[in-house]
Amino acid sequence: MMRRDFLASSSVTAAGAVPLLQPAPIGGRPPLKIVDIKTYLVGTGARNLCFVKVLTDQGIHGIGEAYSCGPDEATIKVIDDFKGWLVGQDPRNIEHLWSLMYNFTRFPGGSVVNAAISGIEHALWDISGKAAGLPVYMLLGGKVRDKIRTYQSARGDEPAQVADHARQLIEKYGYTAIKMSPHMPGTNSRPINYVTRMAGQRVSAVRQAVGPDVDIGVDIHAKFFEISRAIRMAKEIEPFQPMWLEEPIRPENADAMRKLSEHCEIPLASGECNYTRHEFRAILAAQCLDFVQPDICVAGGILELKKIAAMADAFYVRVAPHNPMGPVATAVNVHFAASTPNFFILEYHPDDESPRKDLLLEPLMVGKDGHIPLPTKPGLGIELNEEAFRHFPPRPWHRGFEFRSDGSVGFI
Repeated sequence: MMRRDFLASSSVTAAGAVPLLQPAPIGGRPPLKIVDIKTYLVGTGARNLCFVKVLTDQGIHGIGEAYSCGPDEATIKVIDDFKGWLVGQDPRNIEHLWSLMYNFTRFPGGSVVNAAISGIEHALWDISGKAAGLPVYMLLGGKVRDKIRTYQSARGDEPAQVADHARQLIEKYGYTAIKMSPHMPGTNSRPINYVTRMAGQRVSAVRQAVGPDVDIGVDIHAKFFEISRAIRMAKEIEPFQPMWLEEPIRPENADAMRKLSEHCEIPLASGECNYTRHEFRAILAAQCLDFVQPDICVAGGILELKKIAAMADAFYVRVAPHNPMGPVATAVNVHFAASTPNFFILEYHPDDESPRKDLLLEPLMVGKDGHIPLPTKPGLGIELNEEAFRHFPPRPWHRGFEFRSDGSVGFI
C-alpha cells in the first residue's frame, strides 16, 4: 500500500488552485503548512538584497535570499505570485515544490524567475532543519569538512593599489586565496595591447605582494568575446601561477570555451551566469572547465547546486560558488559547502561592517584563518534582523553602462 504522504489529492479547493500532497505527520510531529511568504528588499548602497521569509502554521519560519538581478521589484512580484501556489503546502516537500514552481512556469525561467525559486527554496530548507532540530547540512548527507575556505576580491585602479589591498585582506582575515580583476578602468575603450600588458603588471604586483603560495584567482568578468584575446591574456599572466582564469570569455558558447581550454595552461572557471543543472550539463559535457561557479541564489537553490556538484564530480570538476550577495546567501552556501565533497572555495564579503553586519542577528564570520566555522544551530543557523531594515531602504539600480571608444556597447 502506498503511503498517504505520497498520494496526491484529487480535490481542488478553488478554481486554479494547486492540488496538495496529502499531509502526514513526520517523526510524530503534526503536518506543517505554509501560511504566508514575505519579502524584504534592503538597500546596501551598491545594490539591493532580496530576503525571503516563509511562515508556517506552527510558528516555524524559514529565510532565504534571492539574487539581486535588477530590477529587483520584478523578483518580488514573482515570489508574490508563487505564494499563491505554495500556501497550504508542506514546506518539507522541497523537491515537489521546486518542481511545481519550475515546471509550471511558462518556459524555463531566466534570472528573475530562478532567483525567486532559489530564495524560496532556501527558506524551505531552513524550515526543514528547524523542524528536525538539525543544521541543514545534516539533512544533505552530513558534513564532509569542519570549516569553509573563503576568498575575497582585492580592488584598486593601479597595480600597486590592488596589491596593497590584497596584502591588507590577508593580514586582516588570514585568507589563503585572493581574487582580482586584471583590468584597469575603461577596459572596453582601451587598445587590446594595453589591456593585455597592464593585466600582466597587475597580476605580477599582487603575486609579489602576497608571496608564492597564496592562490590568486583572476576574473576577466566575461568582458572578452574573442577566444584569441583571452588566450593572449592567459599567456601574459601565466608566469604568475593563477589559481584560475574566471569567465575568460562570454558564457553562452560551450564550444568556444572548450577551444580556449585547449590553448590555455591556466585552470578555467565559469558558471555564475548559468541556471539549473540543465545549463551546466552542456558546459560540463564540453569538458572545458576545471571549476564551476553556480550561484545558489539564482541557479536554483541548495538542492539544485547539489545536483550540479554531483554532475561536476563525475567530470572531475570542483565547485567554487559565486557569492556576491548578502549574509543570508553566505550562510546558505556554507551549508552547501559543508556537505559537498568537491567543493573548493567560497567567494566571501565580510559581514563585520554596516550595513551588512546589521542585517542578521548573528551573521556567520570568517575566522583569522580565512575560513568560516560551521554553524551548529538548527536550520541555517541565522535569523533576519528585521528591525534594522527600515534604516536601509532599497533604491532602483542596474548594472553600470560601459561603451567602447566608438560608442558601441561593451561588456561589463
